[in-house]
Amino acid sequence: MSYSQHLASGALSGFASAICLQPFDLLKTRIQQGDGTPYQHRALGRSFHVARNVIARDGILGLWRGTLPTLARNIPGVAMYMSTLHQIRAAMAKTTYFPSRATNTKSSSVLPTLTIQGNLVAGAVARTAVGTLLNPLAILKARYESDLHSYRSFTSAAGSLLRSGPSQLFRGAAASAMRDAPYAGLFLVAYEHLKRDTAALLMQPGSNSSSALIHAIAGAGAGTAATLATHPFDVLKTKLQVRNDAKYNTLRSTIRTIWTSRGVSGFFDGVSLRLSRKILSSAIGWAVYEGVLIFIHQQS
Repeated sequence: MSYSQHLASGALSGFASAICLQPFDLLKTRIQQGDGTPYQHRALGRSFHVARNVIARDGILGLWRGTLPTLARNIPGVAMYMSTLHQIRAAMAKTTYFPSRATNTKSSSVLPTLTIQGNLVAGAVARTAVGTLLNPLAILKARYESDLHSYRSFTSAAGSLLRSGPSQLFRGAAASAMRDAPYAGLFLVAYEHLKRDTAALLMQPGSNSSSALIHAIAGAGAGTAATLATHPFDVLKTKLQVRNDAKYNTLRSTIRTIWTSRGVSGFFDGVSLRLSRKILSSAIGWAVYEGVLIFIHQQS
């Protein structure tokens, strides 16, 4: 299967999840941008409070603010991640160190299988490389979702970021890498494990009827585990990308500020929203990605 087919499948996956789930990202960013509110110990109430304020000011479509930069980030990002991940996994599967003895049935997957160590390395390398490359778009996405920055258009926002200098283009990149590397590695290990177990429970050998459900269940389960393990780094990334205060200038100062003002709870701001978003995006994204690849494979 060609690189372009994986690229196209990943792009469609990124588009579907971005359009459906943008409100989760916006609300998470609004919650993480601050230093704490009276709602900080009531996650669900805090989310509804922020959503109500957004709708009151901007209408229901205000929840989709930042969709354009999200699409600009997620479509190429997911496409590049999925296709790069496949290329890395395919190369590793040809070595004597990482191939897994487990096999995917034709109906459940067309992707190469690796050992746990292989999946950890492949996921971490692919996600970190793509995330670092596209960090400027991630900054625009976060700032559009925040209400701390006012932009007239996407082009004016991009121009403003470019004029701020090279150091600003990769602001928060270290925190993103600290989040993305373990997230992607853990996700891939859990996803492949859950996919095999779910396939064994739900399918007859050679059947294609349950493939979308298998990938959705595996994606949702893997997204849950990986999100909970890496959420503090997502909070750090958001603070660094949207705040201009001196106390949020560096990763070290950001950690110290959150710890001093909020303690451990400060590192889990927006966790319920990110968890909800990741469960749904992983289910939608991987079901679409693998579903398209299976369809292409069957037509060839």
